[in-house]
Amino acid sequence: MAHSAFPALAEGVYAALATPRRKDSIEPDTAALLDYLDVVVRAGVDGLALFGATGEFVHFDVTERIHTLGLAIRRSRVPVLVNVSHSTLDGALILAEGAIDSGAAGLLVMPPYFYQYSDGEVFHFYVQFAEFIERRVPIYLSNALAFTNPISGALAERLLGTGLFAGIKDASGDYELFQKLNEFRRKQEFRLLSGNERIYARSRESGACGIVSGVAAALPELIVAMDKALREKRQDRVQALDEELQRFLDWISRFPATIGIKQAAVLRGWSQDHFAVPLDEADLADLDRFRAWFRDWLPAVLKVCS
Repeated sequence: MAHSAFPALAEGVYAALATPRRKDSIEPDTAALLDYLDVVVRAGVDGLALFGATGEFVHFDVTERIHTLGLAIRRSRVPVLVNVSHSTLDGALILAEGAIDSGAAGLLVMPPYFYQYSDGEVFHFYVQFAEFIERRVPIYLSNALAFTNPISGALAERLLGTGLFAGIKDASGDYELFQKLNEFRRKQEFRLLSGNERIYARSRESGACGIVSGVAAALPELIVAMDKALREKRQDRVQALDEELQRFLDWISRFPATIGIKQAAVLRGWSQDHFAVPLDEADLADLDRFRAWFRDWLPAVLKVCS
């Protein structure tokens, strides 16, 4: 049954978990996910996000996503946001019902993906979704333009202005868009969450409520330490941690999405050793260099974070 109390709104560091997969299969490895989830939570994150871009939701069918998220939410000791994005409105609503019944603290929803839609069509998609949910759980717009239709500043303001949405997670990396959304908060109250580590220090200092972080799927200690330093306004520490974060981002940006994050998790002993598609020889050689760099880099970074 859905929780009757309206969950607290998202704030702080939410780790966007990768999704372990069974060997030679496209099914989630739920046992591995639960063990992995425990380790990330112990690192001090404020919450988790399931089946987002880092969680490679497009590789799993609706039934598997609902079954897995139910187990993970019951296991988690922190609030869980669930990405219920789908290429159709009906699919997103089925996923939303499963997440609500499992006790999700909130829903993340991208615009429908693969096909191109106008701002007007995306607006009506979101409004009909929200009207069906009937405020049973907070809904967060998810702007991940690398993977789906973008949410422009004008569209975000139009949607947030309806009062149907708790906030937005902006993973665009566009600081001008972030500033526009931040300015709009003077007129309309909502949660503004970053989804891009490149600009997290600037966005948090300027007023972001927190971050939904894919890097925290492999390095939760770094994002947690950075968020604490930002809240405490310890600028020297923020700068030092952000420099390490940018080094990590420079490395993983060389690979297709999620590859670097998942390989970092593997090197920490977490079950994520699978690729969605084969890598070519150049990528594999670069990945070997990344592994060697990461093994040398990690101990010193964790020491700084502690």
